Amino acid sequence: MSSQKLHKVLAQSGLGSRRDMEALIAAGEVRVNGQVATVGSRIGPDDTVTVSRRRVRLNFEETLPQVLLYHKPEGEIVSRDDPSGRASVFERLPRLRGAKWVSVGRLDFNTSGLLIFTTSGELANRLSHPRFEVEREYAVRVVGQLNEEQIRTACREIPLEDGPARFERIRDNGGEGTNHWYQVVIKEGRNREVRRMFEALHLMVGRLIRVRFGIVQLPPRLRRGQFVALEAADVKRVLEWAGMTPQAARQESKPRRPGRAPRQAPGRSSRHTAKT
Repeated sequence: MSSQKLHKVLAQSGLGSRRDMEALIAAGEVRVNGQVATVGSRIGPDDTVTVSRRRVRLNFEETLPQVLLYHKPEGEIVSRDDPSGRASVFERLPRLRGAKWVSVGRLDFNTSGLLIFTTSGELANRLSHPRFEVEREYAVRVVGQLNEEQIRTACREIPLEDGPARFERIRDNGGEGTNHWYQVVIKEGRNREVRRMFEALHLMVGRLIRVRFGIVQLPPRLRRGQFVALEAADVKRVLEWAGMTPQAARQESKPRRPGRAPRQAPGRSSRHTAKT
């Protein structure tokens, strides 16, 4: 195994953030093989490290949160408990030991498409909190068709009972008969927001499918009711885009705005059929 930066290994070992570890090293509190360490020092598995004279059990492997992509069908709720006894998306997911799945946002009962689940509550918060303005993209089938004035209004401001809303983008995908498809992008996740926006434009939504959340696309071959686990490389890309390290994903911290999205969204991994 090649050497790694001392402050990174200490953070991976659960002693604090990388910045905290750099400060600790700069203060002379860290020794490597009996010698006072300096910021930028590198260590390997055979080195002995002490912090404030206490030996540290070193972890050279980054512990990543698990991330699942799930293709939610219509007729399932995003909740563990329902007085009406309706089917829950959590019944479909693989069981965990010592952790639990946290959903990144929600989809209503009659909406299908991409749902992201993770074992990191902090990552879920970063991706779903309104202040981050993460894009959500939907395919929408409506009865009727928007005219040019309605499209301009929809991209400017639509008054709703809980405050104004707008589409970031609208693309006309055509249709047959009375049904018409649109691709729309919003940066919020309010309850039934897309449906209510079209209702305010006097169009009824027949089908609503979320196809993208941030940089994460709904894998085209992932069937409804199936989930796929992201590989480590893709989990790292999601963390990087969210402005997080694996260490930050394991602890509570103040949220930051995600950085610029990579060009291509993750979605490579083995596919699993969700358990019913």
